[in-house]
Amino acid sequence: MPETNTQTIMEQNKISVWKGTLNPGIFLGLVLVLYSLLLYFTDQTFNKTLGSVVYLIYIAGSVLAVRSFRDKVRGGYISYGQVVGAGAVVGLYAGIVAGVFTYILYTMIDPGLLDKLLEFTKQTMLDKGLTDEQVEMSLKASSFMMKPWIMAISSVINSVFMITIISLIAGIFLKREPENPFQVQDQEEE
Repeated sequence: MPETNTQTIMEQNKISVWKGTLNPGIFLGLVLVLYSLLLYFTDQTFNKTLGSVVYLIYIAGSVLAVRSFRDKVRGGYISYGQVVGAGAVVGLYAGIVAGVFTYILYTMIDPGLLDKLLEFTKQTMLDKGLTDEQVEMSLKASSFMMKPWIMAISSVINSVFMITIISLIAGIFLKREPENPFQVQDQEEE
């Protein structure tokens, strides 16, 4: 039977958060990419209702990633601050994967998708009752943000922000600290 003790936990704590969250973060990013591809191939890229499912993916993915980090890397223990930090790093990894995909989608896979996005945005504004002048002014103001590289960077920033916020809330439930971190105990699992 494997033996667990505080020294083993201390050794596990030496694994950096960057290394310990790499795989879950990349996996979450790939799930986001697969969902984006599903929306793209079903011509639902601009469907706001289906786009909202991304928030559920963020919630489930970040909670599972931080829990995995706690249990597999940190020996079952993690402080509230470490939950938030691990969540932010998971968000960074997932955001980088999703950002690279966003850039590739808008520049290589479907360069015309940006024009579709602009037309969709224009129609949405017209449907809300804005005049043609207001729509044109708004599109001019937002045209800087509708560049593939800006959208990719925004994807990274949004992912880090969203998962950090989720981690702030989930940390209340995911944190688990040893009762006495200074006492070395040898316990056999049976």
